[in-house]
Amino acid sequence: MKWDIFLIPMLALTAYAGHVDANDLAPWGSATEIQQTYSGQKVVFDATSGSLAGLTSVLDRASLISVLNGADPLDNKIVIVLHGGAIPFFAIKNYARNKDLMHRAQSLSVGEVVEYRMCRASARLQGFKPEDIHGFVRMVPMADAEIVRLQQVEGFAYMR
Repeated sequence: MKWDIFLIPMLALTAYAGHVDANDLAPWGSATEIQQTYSGQKVVFDATSGSLAGLTSVLDRASLISVLNGADPLDNKIVIVLHGGAIPFFAIKNYARNKDLMHRAQSLSVGEVVEYRMCRASARLQGFKPEDIHGFVRMVPMADAEIVRLQQVEGFAYMR
């Protein structure tokens, strides 16, 4: 019976240890939402990903920014600058392999909110000429120089 003094509190502690209180998991409570409206945003995405998931993520983010800004070509602009591993996805010869991605990319360019600019220098290094790339893409001399120009001259915000 002497053990009852120790056993009962130990059983209570063991039972409590198995119970997780919501306050233990969220000691600071939960997040609050900020209702925000956006307009007039100009964004340049630096797209170098050579993976389908990476490029899909860029398109998803560009699409959402466009929607949140009202998809107004007079009020907002999104430029996706393609270089590095992203270039082969936009090659005509790879259309069959990337058909769904290319249809999505092209559809985002309708309405002139989203625009694609590709690094001509990087494309050349990979063996591509302008005629090898889908027609909704425009070539610029160099991706990095274009990204800097968009930021310095046109006031674009940089996104990676």
